[in-house]
Amino acid sequence: MKRAAIVFAPLALSLAACASTDVSTVNSGAAGASSARAVLLAADGSRRGEAMVTEAVDGLHVAVRAMGITPGVHAVHVHMTGTCTPPDFASAGGHWNPTARQHGKDNPAGMHMGDMPNLTAGADGTGRMEFVIAGATLRSGANAVLDADGAAIVVHAQADDNKTDPAGNAGGRIACGILSAA
Repeated sequence: MKRAAIVFAPLALSLAACASTDVSTVNSGAAGASSARAVLLAADGSRRGEAMVTEAVDGLHVAVRAMGITPGVHAVHVHMTGTCTPPDFASAGGHWNPTARQHGKDNPAGMHMGDMPNLTAGADGTGRMEFVIAGATLRSGANAVLDADGAAIVVHAQADDNKTDPAGNAGGRIACGILSAA
C-alpha cells in the first residue's frame, strides 16, 4: 500500500497542478479569452438562465438557456451596452449593430448583428436557443461585441417579428445578463 502511495502521489500532484492552472487561465478574463458568459436575471434579481458565447472561425456561437419565464415565444438579442439596470433594463441600449443595418432577418435593409432567433419556452418555463453570429468576434476587429462599454444578452416578453425596426415589436425586457469573458 505504501509503495502505491509513493508511486502515485507525485502523479496525482502533477495532475492537480495542471488542472488548477487550466482553471485559472480560463477564468482569468484575459484579453485572449475565446468565450464569454452572461447570467440572465429578472428585474427582481432572480435567475432566469444563462448565455454562453464562444468565438469560432465562422463567428460567435451563442447558446441561451432560459428558465422561469412565461411559456411561449420570446425574442433574444445581443444589446450594445454591458449594463442591466432594473426594472426595465433600458440601460442595455439598443440592439448591437456595428454594421449600421435595420432590424430583422426578414427586413430587406436588415439585420442587426445582435438579432437572433426567437426562443420558445415550454410549459415548465424553460427553453433553449442556439445561433451563430457570422463575422462577429469577441474582442478584435470592427465587429467585436466586447468593446469598451461591453454588451448584454436580453430576453424580451414577446416574439420578434423579424422585420420591424428597431426591435421587432418584441415587447418589454424581462431578463438581462452582462457578457463577460469566461
